[in-house]
Amino acid sequence: MVWIPGGEFNMGCEHFYPEEKPVRTASVKGFWMDETPVTNRQFAQFVKETGYVTAAEAAEVPTTAVFRKLRGEVSLDDPRAWWSLEKASWRHPRGIKSDITRLALHPVVQITYEDALAFCAWSNTQLPTEEEWEFAARGGLDGAIFAWGNRERDAKNRPLANTWQGHFPTLNSREDGYEYTSPVKAFPANGYGLFDIVGNVWELTSTIEGGAGCCGLSNSTETKVVLKGGSHLCAPNYCFRYRPAARSSQTIDFATSHIGFRRIFRPK
Repeated sequence: MVWIPGGEFNMGCEHFYPEEKPVRTASVKGFWMDETPVTNRQFAQFVKETGYVTAAEAAEVPTTAVFRKLRGEVSLDDPRAWWSLEKASWRHPRGIKSDITRLALHPVVQITYEDALAFCAWSNTQLPTEEEWEFAARGGLDGAIFAWGNRERDAKNRPLANTWQGHFPTLNSREDGYEYTSPVKAFPANGYGLFDIVGNVWELTSTIEGGAGCCGLSNSTETKVVLKGGSHLCAPNYCFRYRPAARSSQTIDFATSHIGFRRIFRPK
């Protein structure tokens, strides 16, 4: 974990999506935060030591969504066009025929809010609040568009996060080198030393209720939890949310192939 000093900052943004408004003053106390999202290797150790069974594994019917890239043009108004309800799990993140053999250092996905809380309880940690997460993601750059500043790419025009390059959901040019999730630390850290704080996978917070849902699928009307950071499926033409201020939500009993989490520890 890395130390996040805490302080006061301008939370939210006025320039992109309605749910990010208004910009308001927020403050957080200092805390420790995982430098990366929780990985498959870490989650496997948790399961080995506890015998924990995730909600997706225990479900009798599919309760997880897997992204499927489309070949033809579709309306962006209905996310169900590119999401498939399948019997997936953290061990089989992109469907039952997939596995994590080569994904030990990729973020764990197909995790519900309750699964994340169980991991945190085991490791004596917590999920961050939305305020804590956004403060940490900004890396000391209060008001900047991205976690690293105001330019989307580096000086050599290289992507600085795992996102979707091209026209979502049909064409991904993979300029960043990845079609799906990427190994943690594949891109530069922000000012606080946090890797993958935007892009790669959406991250669960402990804040209940949220903005627009990130995939439009759910198996119930359960309570929603706020997601932050965007994912490898975020693209400027559809979901320009790989920014600290951006937010989305997901019901607490649902899991997808692009949602993970990272922990914090609050000193007493």
